[in-house]
This record gives sequence, C-alpha cells and structure tokens, in this order.
Amino acid sequence: MKIKKLLISTFICLTTSLANAQNGSWSGELNIQGMKLPLVFNFTDKGCTIDSPSQGAKGIKAEKSITPEGKLKVTVGMIGATFEGTMEEQAITGTFTQNGMSFPLTLKPGKQKNNRPQTPVPPFPYTTEEVTFSNGDITLNGTLTLPEGWDKNTKVVVMVTGSGQQNRDEELFEHKPFAVIADALARKGIASLRYDDRGWGNKGITFTNFTTNDFKQDAAAGIDFLRRKFKSVGVIGHSEGGTIALMLASEGKADFIVSLAGMAISGKQTSLNQSIASLRSIGMQEETVKKYSDAISDIFDKVAAGQDIDEYLKGAENMENFKPIIEQAKKLLTSPYIRHFITIDIQSSLPNIKCPVLALNGKKDTQVEYKQNLEVLENGLTNCIHETIAYDDLNHLFQHCTTGSIVEYHQIEETISQEVLDKIISWIK
Repeated sequence: MKIKKLLISTFICLTTSLANAQNGSWSGELNIQGMKLPLVFNFTDKGCTIDSPSQGAKGIKAEKSITPEGKLKVTVGMIGATFEGTMEEQAITGTFTQNGMSFPLTLKPGKQKNNRPQTPVPPFPYTTEEVTFSNGDITLNGTLTLPEGWDKNTKVVVMVTGSGQQNRDEELFEHKPFAVIADALARKGIASLRYDDRGWGNKGITFTNFTTNDFKQDAAAGIDFLRRKFKSVGVIGHSEGGTIALMLASEGKADFIVSLAGMAISGKQTSLNQSIASLRSIGMQEETVKKYSDAISDIFDKVAAGQDIDEYLKGAENMENFKPIIEQAKKLLTSPYIRHFITIDIQSSLPNIKCPVLALNGKKDTQVEYKQNLEVLENGLTNCIHETIAYDDLNHLFQHCTTGSIVEYHQIEETISQEVLDKIISWIK
C-alpha cells in the first residue's frame, strides 16, 4: 500500500553561527508524544533546505532570519512552523513551534547515518542479469536473480511493490526489502525478478495517473516473461502488491503467491483505517476522529459513485478545524489512482483462487490492519491450500517495532524480520 504521510510535518533550517555561518548539513530530533522525528537542515550560499527522512521529504525550502534578540529564526510558511535557536558549543539549541505546540530541538553538525545490516553486499553465491520486459508500450526494467545451478524446474517469483512509485528494491529510508528477499531466496535455490515501477526516473510522467489495474498488468507481463524460462512462476507482493498478487491468482495467472501485508478488505475501508490511525496518532479525541472519518467515508462513497462532491465539500469546510483535511481530500481525489483505489474490493473473487497462498501480516501494522484482512482471506480462500500468519511486534514492513508508526521505519536498523524470510523460503520450497 501506498505508504500514507503523517499529517504533522516538521521542517526546519539553521545556520551554525549567527556571526559566522557555515554551510553544510545539521540534524536533530523532535520528540512528539514519544515518537522521535529526525530532521536534517542543509545550508548553501544560496539559502537552506530541509529533509524529514522519516517522512520521505527532501529539499523543502525554508526562510531564515535573525531576530532582534539575536536568535536564528527559520520559517516554513507552507506548514505554519517556525524554529528559533541560539548557537551553543557546536550546537544550536532552540524551540520548534507549529499549530500552537512547541517542542525543544537541538541541532548538531552532520547528517544522521543509517545502519542497514541486512542490505546484501558482494560477492554473491548467485548471478544476476539486468533485463527488460514490456506491457504494451510500457517498458519495465528489472533484475533477474538466478541461484547457482538453476534450470527450468527452479521455482521463481516476480516481486510486486506497494503503492507509490518505487524502484526494484522497494527502497524506503535506505531499506531495500526486495533486495534482501531476493538475496535470501537465491541462497536457498529460488530465483526472482524484481523491477522498477513504470516510469521510474522519468520526471515527465505523472505516476498518480496510473491505477492498481495498470500495475497488475505490469506484474502479469513479468509473469509472462518468466514463463519463457521457468515452469513454476509465483508472485510475492507487498502491501498493494499483495493485493495484486491475489488478483493475479484469482485470474489463474500465478502458480503460487505470497501476500505480505496485502489488502483483502476494500480500498475504501483501508483508506479510512489509515486516516483514523493518523488522526489518533496526533492525539485527536475519539469524538472528533469519528466526525472526520464519517465525513471522509461519505466523500469516498460519492466519488466511487461518480457524483460531484464540490457542494458537499463546501458544506464540510464550515466544520470547525475541518478545512485542512478537506483540502487534502480534494487533492487526493483528483487523481485517477485514488479514484480507482477506493473502488477496489477483491473479496468476491477470492473463491476463484486455486493456487497455494501464503498471507503474512504484522500485528502492529498501522497501514494495513492485520485482523480484518486475514479474516477476509480465511473466509474467502475456500478453494485453495492456504496459510495465514499474524506476527507479534512486526509493522507494515515486517520490522520488529515499538508502536508500528510510519515514523519508526527509518529508525529501525532491521529491514525485514529473519523469521518472515525463513517462512517465505520454507513455504515456497
């Protein structure tokens, strides 16, 4: 699933000294209700930009000035945030303020370095090939990983990424889950194909103009490509890719599938669940959460039915503190991707699946709720061999975690649980 950005954004910028500014990067962490939100501040001669690694944001512009009291002040108008600080022994100590809330923040020279111990490094006991395959006029670029001694009877999988445009490694915050999975599979005699999402690297393409159905057809083209060399072709899909794996299985195109945090409930309900989790994460009261979620649900229904929602949105904007959420809804609902996504409901097609299915979810997943989705799969997979597992203490990326919040993803060194890797391999073999 398309990974969802938190509504609270924290962007700042700084200088090393008010009297003698130095160019370069500085970093610090905000502590927001127990969640650590790292920030990186980059200075050049021309100004400054900010990065929020845990939110996937880079190069955000900010304005800097010196207050009458001699403090450095940084303003990010687009989110109504400011930072004021003073230089103290190679650190800038100050306060970040947004929407009436203030947080202490200390900035030190340099960028935080992330340790990713599971990322594969050569030499490898297997071979890889750079390959291309096509879906109509769309050309997809990927890596075919081949275990030692492979032949046509070797099992092979095509890997399908989650929502949002991603590269073949499904790279996120320097984690490379698909590279880790491909490496683990190859070492146990299983081949794999992972590929960049359509249009990767092409800034002229608007990715949200494509839909889940388009991505399903890309994955089907990957299956066809693999069938030229292999007899048994499966699919491993993560998040939205897990849903696509289930779709392909229901159409009889895969010999086996592994769904990692795949969505089995409707796209509308998944989007609502994500919105509710996000609102709760910033401390919103349950009464207000319900009011917002009911309104968003109505909007989704009208969009799915093809109705004009402008009048509804005008009325909703009169609700206290509702305007930011409505404005966000407007932006999201203009894209073909979201308009299609909220209409997805694969439950009725699950009985059509005849091939073996492995479905894994994390109990601390805040993006694809595990219980609802696994219950739907258990009830719907009536005509195939299947296994469903919910893992304690794992998040949407199958990392061991504390809260499951998106903010934790980049802070965790583990890319994917070894227990999950071992299960995927043993099940396929």
